[in-house]
Amino acid sequence: MSAEWIEGSARDLLLLCDHASNAVPADIDLGIAPALLDLHIGVDIGAAPVTRSLAAALDAPAILATVSRLVIDLHREPDHPGLIPRHSDGHAIPGNETADRAARIARFHAPYHRLLRHQIRARRPRLILSIHSFTPRLEQGGEDRPWEVGVLYNRDTRAARPAVAFLRDSGLVTGDNAPYSGRLLNATLNRHAEANGIPSVAIEIRNDLIREPAGVARWTRILADLAKNLRNSLA
Repeated sequence: MSAEWIEGSARDLLLLCDHASNAVPADIDLGIAPALLDLHIGVDIGAAPVTRSLAAALDAPAILATVSRLVIDLHREPDHPGLIPRHSDGHAIPGNETADRAARIARFHAPYHRLLRHQIRARRPRLILSIHSFTPRLEQGGEDRPWEVGVLYNRDTRAARPAVAFLRDSGLVTGDNAPYSGRLLNATLNRHAEANGIPSVAIEIRNDLIREPAGVARWTRILADLAKNLRNSLA
């Protein structure tokens, strides 16, 4: 199974974490050093603990991926060239050179998105929050990323605009569609939120801020307050 479902009584909110895990099934050999799976190329560092903690704080349901983005990137469309990455931030992933694309989609990508579709249809949340993290600096030709948090979105700005304002008013260095644009990298929310007319936003936290429990606790409080603010603004 490529997803974990966390039950919650709140029906107006759904949390997602596409890059929650660095797990690789035993029958898949990526041909890389295991230590690479602990880097940002293998998992959104800190995103899963924040999502779990936030779900508990808000009594909200959450869906978390259970497979590494190096096996298949669940936050990409099935026809995206980076769906099964052969290189990531300068690291070759030789085991993906001959991967059976259709088989991996059927095994991981399709079930994950079926679960999202089913839960969204069943609950019809008024707000979807997707939790991610980003590295302070890419290994290959990267510049320092000064933002503490980024707010990513595509065409629907109903949740994004108040989210940016809330975070900036809270004194946080906030990227508006930064460190990369949600107009380019917003596959899951495009498919399950925007296509269904549901306000949504992707929150990207710089991963050095959520590597430790204290940081997770701090960002849980920040995002819990943000979620409450957005619920009020969208009511």
